[in-house]
Amino acid sequence: MRAFGSLRHASRAVLALLALLPHLADAEKVAITFDDLPVNGSLPAGVTEADIVRRVLPIFAERGLPPMVGFINARKLEGNPAGAEALQLWMAGGQRVGNHTYGHIDLTTNSPEAFQREIDQNEPALLLLAADTQWRWFRYPYLHEGDTTEKRRAVRDYLQRRNYTIAQTTLDYEDYLWNSAYARCVDKKDDKAVAWLRSSYIETASAYLDANREMARIVFGREISHVLLLHLGAFSPEILPSLFDLLRAKGFEPATLEEAQSDAAYRSDPDYVSTNTGTLLEQHMDAKKLQYPRIPPKARKELAAICM
Repeated sequence: MRAFGSLRHASRAVLALLALLPHLADAEKVAITFDDLPVNGSLPAGVTEADIVRRVLPIFAERGLPPMVGFINARKLEGNPAGAEALQLWMAGGQRVGNHTYGHIDLTTNSPEAFQREIDQNEPALLLLAADTQWRWFRYPYLHEGDTTEKRRAVRDYLQRRNYTIAQTTLDYEDYLWNSAYARCVDKKDDKAVAWLRSSYIETASAYLDANREMARIVFGREISHVLLLHLGAFSPEILPSLFDLLRAKGFEPATLEEAQSDAAYRSDPDYVSTNTGTLLEQHMDAKKLQYPRIPPKARKELAAICM
């Protein structure tokens, strides 16, 4: 059993004892995914997209994590050799890619036809990176699945005809909010601000992981396997070790996207429409008008203003 690298050197006797512990025997699987590759947000001066990938790959390897899917926007590769190098490094490091549309188009403000063209336009880059069909995972930009029933169903039908599987999300705390903030604080050499970014990130992640798990129990009446949405960016090499420690402490077991989405929960479709559809759990909660667990607000204003 994978456990974010924590059991690598344990003896067989210790492993046997640990297997009896309920929190490990009943561990919820989690697939870790990354959006907006090659990189989300701004970077510190002198740092490239390729530098970010070079720094995160050893973290994945040290923890013994299974291959993760990174969802790409090929428009970011235009005139950007470092972005192309980053994706080549990502693949060489044993990771995978999926479709996030060519230019991160919003289905809420665009037609199904325009959205479908962006899906198609992203495919040549995916084919260059991965010749097999493992890249036929699709993640909606902004998690927006359509503000009308017609849009939602038209795109879903199109994805099915194109043999895509929708990569859903059940764990999300908008981690991208920290990426550009961190880049600014590094450029200003503000160590105190960077320390606050670390603590605020982990506090927010912990609260939302707990709340999202509670939402799963509310919606499905049981624990489910989860899919965590992250955004690869400037803060990733700094914060991922602490995040992986947090996931381990909460009893999550790392899994591939296929393993996580083999859970029957992912065969459910709330058929919910909104200008701001969210995770699979949020769609079910909203469609059924269920009461959300109490979740602390994110520090959006503070993150937008820090190190400006």
